[in-house]
Amino acid sequence: MATVTFDHVYKRYGDVTAVSDLNLEIGDGEFMVLVGPSGCGKTTSLRMIAGLEEISEGQLRIGDKVVNDVAPKDRDIAMVFQSYALYPHMSVRDNLAFGLKLRKVPKSDIDKRISEAAGILQLEKLLDRKPKELSGGQRQRVALGRAIVREPSVFLMDEPLSNLDAKLRVQTRAEIARLHQRLGTTMVYVTHDQVEAMTMGQRIAVMSDGLLQQVGTPQQLYDHPLNRFVAGFIGSPSMNFIETDAPRDGTMELSTGDFHFPLSDNFRDALRKDAASRVVVGVRPEHLELGDVAGTTASIQGTADVVEYLGNEELLHVTTGGREIVAIVDSSHRVRPGDVVQLRVPADKVHLFNAETGASLVRTGDTAPTAAG
Repeated sequence: MATVTFDHVYKRYGDVTAVSDLNLEIGDGEFMVLVGPSGCGKTTSLRMIAGLEEISEGQLRIGDKVVNDVAPKDRDIAMVFQSYALYPHMSVRDNLAFGLKLRKVPKSDIDKRISEAAGILQLEKLLDRKPKELSGGQRQRVALGRAIVREPSVFLMDEPLSNLDAKLRVQTRAEIARLHQRLGTTMVYVTHDQVEAMTMGQRIAVMSDGLLQQVGTPQQLYDHPLNRFVAGFIGSPSMNFIETDAPRDGTMELSTGDFHFPLSDNFRDALRKDAASRVVVGVRPEHLELGDVAGTTASIQGTADVVEYLGNEELLHVTTGGREIVAIVDSSHRVRPGDVVQLRVPADKVHLFNAETGASLVRTGDTAPTAAG
């Protein structure tokens, strides 16, 4: 096992900077997820760990060793690709053994490693099949098995579940999490799916436009986003944002149209220190509640345009002041399209952001925004 450390790492393609000043330490045995939209630099960062992309500037260390100029085969890593990359003419057994044979591992050791990996991934009955005889989920398990038999210091996974259907994705997600618990090996996992990131990662590194936005546990990112981008990216459905003028001296609430939010002392202090002219209020859909709820202060009134029934809950698309607000409420309310609804949110669930910079202001109940880990 080993740590992976990015120390002021840049990756440039001509005039384009794909990764800018990346500083990130991945702990020994940690499951780290790199997440962000397409083009944010997450896969490029992973490929730099693998040695498949040259580093333009900075240092990359695996353990205590700087590996900028170390060949991929000498980095003691194993990578699982989105496309599985199995040899179609080989059986599952031969696919698992191929890399070990190239490294001239003794046959007895190869057989032992294949047997152990097949047991972990439930591949025992599939060892003599060819990839074309396997389902997508089975092929993905073979790709994972091929990495496991290497017994590397670091596992790298590049969106390995994106080719699977929704049900199989959930199942394989759990298998990979259990695999990490069992092996205890450092894993770096790339995905654009924030649900995968939240459910699998011990820590998550959120990237955007080549920049690291925030690092932390899933709960830290969910409860204490450092900026509007992280707040909107983490959580499903996405956080609702309402932009409004910052309050002037003596104003006791933020309001625009049918949205009203009385300001507590620490919100007023934060707004005074920030001196923003415009602010953005952030409220997660799952924190909005219908009707009068004790202990709440913020309120939004609007018309339910679309109601999505999900069984035990409903997803409401509410129009207010020319904008759409999404709320998740208990399905027992039986809201119908066209109904006028009153939504309230506990004050300690409201977030504030500087409209110009996107930086988070102090949230009710916090003493300061959480720093990146």
